Amino acid sequence: MRIATYNVEWFTNLFDEQDHLLMDDGWSGRQDVTRAQQIEALGIVFTSLDADAIMVIEAPDQNKKRSTVKALEAFAAAFRLRTRKAVIGFANDTQQEIAFLYDPDVMTVEHDPLGHETGKKGAGDSPRFDGVFRIDLDVDATEDMVRFSKPPLELSVTTSDGKKLRLIGVHLKSKAPHGARNRDEVMRLSIANRRKQLAQAIWLRQRIETHLESGDSVIVLGDLNDGPGLDEYENLFGRSSVEIVMGEDGVNCLYDPHARRALQTRLGATVTTSRFFLASKKRYLQALLDYVMVSSDLRPKADSWRIWHPFDDVDCWSVPELREALLTASDHFPVSLDIDL
Repeated sequence: MRIATYNVEWFTNLFDEQDHLLMDDGWSGRQDVTRAQQIEALGIVFTSLDADAIMVIEAPDQNKKRSTVKALEAFAAAFRLRTRKAVIGFANDTQQEIAFLYDPDVMTVEHDPLGHETGKKGAGDSPRFDGVFRIDLDVDATEDMVRFSKPPLELSVTTSDGKKLRLIGVHLKSKAPHGARNRDEVMRLSIANRRKQLAQAIWLRQRIETHLESGDSVIVLGDLNDGPGLDEYENLFGRSSVEIVMGEDGVNCLYDPHARRALQTRLGATVTTSRFFLASKKRYLQALLDYVMVSSDLRPKADSWRIWHPFDDVDCWSVPELREALLTASDHFPVSLDIDL
């Protein structure tokens, strides 16, 4: 079975108000890329992935007028993908949903959130992901109230052979200091955003531990928007969101080989899953942001992890059509896991 995660930049811009694909020459959300170009590129990438299930990060918008599920299923139908059914969890107001595309012949899937509802008062014991998490992040004896801008998608999955899994799709909040007017404000907002992101990681880790202590098979996948050595503020807090989510005590740890390698070689070369153009510097920045993490019981069943990087993966590089499609489709590249379930 192949399970993948893919952050598709501004997927929502490729659909009209009736959730139909906009196959035209209008601009997409990607710089200098039309909607038709991005749609065609995505069709090539999804077809080449040939996955049994894909956690789609930045999926099309869900609101009173638009449907994430209808949009994704329309996309799947247009390219005759096996992953023709979609499911979504708690919608958000960022126009970037978390959704799951899957092959219904291979698995059954249900949105199955855990935790209790909190209301505005919040709770500190792993509340439901659409609630409020209370935590003292700066040791000032005052609890911070934390929300997910994009609540993780919790799924109960049963394969056609009866294997049960818990999947959690994640997209943690960006640390970019939007609105900062000077260096001091950049520092203040960056620290505040990292503090919030670490709180979200702790909240997520609490849920993971609940599953692992119950003996569940767990896969956490998506965009953590963080990684070892990504910015200077990591040293201020001592650890990254990735380390928190994976676990650090040797007990109930999750595993992703790319994350482990990066943690062990902070000053050396590491793999990357994303590529962003920095207009001010006229160059590209690459980073490891996307992961597929598995619980220890699944690790022996995992055959291989693969980052579909157009320059680093020889099979992607050697097929010009796929190479160009990966560069056109998004600023992230898919990460897949082949696993014997």
